[in-house]
Amino acid sequence: MSLYDELGGAPALDAAVDIFYRKVLSDDRIARFFDGVDMERQAAKQKGFLTMVLGGPNHYTGKDMRTGHAHLLAKGLNDSHVDAVIENLGATLAELGVSAEKIAEVAALANSVRDDVLSRDHKPAV
Repeated sequence: MSLYDELGGAPALDAAVDIFYRKVLSDDRIARFFDGVDMERQAAKQKGFLTMVLGGPNHYTGKDMRTGHAHLLAKGLNDSHVDAVIENLGATLAELGVSAEKIAEVAALANSVRDDVLSRDHKPAV
């Protein structure tokens, strides 16, 4: 069973993304990165992306992580902002009753794209 199914599939993901973006937009550390963003469109892209990375049906047609976040690097996007996003995602999942073990799995997936989001060369595993 995929992590997508374990978390509750599309209905759970829809609820999670909606709660997640409410948290993000009220977080002073990262809200500015969403100024002027069509949040309905953003939420739809995020739902598609998360569905794909969590092992659900792949209908994601958005940009790759480097391309999709390049404009944010010019606004100062850095590790602290990625940490804040992952923190908000974890808090969202906890609010929805997801186990700490599953939250850790989702956080590990989120961390796995950190270098791409920040347009860095991948660091070799130690």
